[in-house]
Amino acid sequence: MKKIKAASATFVSRGDRSGTHIAEVDLWKLAGIDIATGRGPGYRDTGQGMGPALNTAAAMNAYILADRGTWISFKNRGELAIAVEGDKRLFNQYGVMLVNSAKHPSVKKDLGQAFVDWVVSPEGQKTIAAYEIGGEQLFFPNAK
Repeated sequence: MKKIKAASATFVSRGDRSGTHIAEVDLWKLAGIDIATGRGPGYRDTGQGMGPALNTAAAMNAYILADRGTWISFKNRGELAIAVEGDKRLFNQYGVMLVNSAKHPSVKKDLGQAFVDWVVSPEGQKTIAAYEIGGEQLFFPNAK
């Protein structure tokens, strides 16, 4: 993030308060940059989801923080390439939880619990790990 800022490179942000956007803002903060006040002319806030933001980044040949699943399935990459991956600060945890049936009585609690149980089971974890697009694994299960 420091190198992007120092080079005055173009950076496309989702800017939509999604988990990815919040992670991006956190990465700017870790780099000592207050993106709210010090974004500079190269910072482009799309206010849109990952797909449209990636399209914008591809059109501008800009940097962007993208989730692995969308990146792997994204076809309009232009000259974009992965610059950084594998850093623990980029970890994006997904989770599963049951909706509170006391607050939402119409929830099918038993079916929901069956789904939760399957997701964290060895079979569910194996299925998640096996999910690929173009031979690339999208998710890395870690239920314990």
